[in-house]
Amino acid sequence: MNKLGRGQRDKVQQFMSITGSSEKVAVQALKASDWQFEGAFDIFYSHSHAKSAADTRHLEELYNRYKDPYADMILVDGITLLCNDLQVDPQDIVMLVVSWHMKAATMCEFSKQEFITGLQSLGIDSMDKLKERIPFMRSELKDEQKFREIYNYAFGWAKEKGQKSLALDTAIGMWQLLFAEKQWPLVDHWCQFLQARHNKAISRDTWSQLLEFARIVDPALSNYDPEGAWPYLIDEFVDYLTEHGIIQKGKLNDWSYKL
Repeated sequence: MNKLGRGQRDKVQQFMSITGSSEKVAVQALKASDWQFEGAFDIFYSHSHAKSAADTRHLEELYNRYKDPYADMILVDGITLLCNDLQVDPQDIVMLVVSWHMKAATMCEFSKQEFITGLQSLGIDSMDKLKERIPFMRSELKDEQKFREIYNYAFGWAKEKGQKSLALDTAIGMWQLLFAEKQWPLVDHWCQFLQARHNKAISRDTWSQLLEFARIVDPALSNYDPEGAWPYLIDEFVDYLTEHGIIQKGKLNDWSYKL
């Protein structure tokens, strides 16, 4: 540690606090990833010392703690108990990341296979290990590629079974949750626009294209191309912003922005 710079020492301490690793392991993982947290976490959690074989018997016991008494699934009450045990709010976005890791098909549900196989793939066989992993899962939202995967996963996870589109109220709630992590200053205007002008379910294409729009087009729309291949709804949104004076001459009027 003495040979490391102050910033590197701080990163080692932060890495140790999140992963529970030793100082030696923290330094090795951070050095291997050129001192980038995301890469270091991936190295740590994919390494054999962190992915000890999950004990199936312990996983069965864990599943049975949360399983619904009338169905062979974990449903809303079980997930609420799981959140209490994890000391996270059921509305916390990290529960979306947990569901993404478990490849859960539906919001507020875990099948036995999703729950057990998901935890096995993470090398987790106890509540303590799952709690230890929560800070890492939260940090995954800062990785652009993982955020994109989680964002696109959220569409299928949040929509009603058997439906191709996502109910507008649900979509708005998910956008507000997701864009609280990846700051996009136009999210509130987008939600207001949908309620005022659209008021219909959201297609998968609109869902996926909005993230690209938020990523590529600056909030003042100075680089927006009206001839671009955006869904009609996004083009209408741009017109709405101009009509309401929210955007004027390539400037966002109501607040400074940060992406």
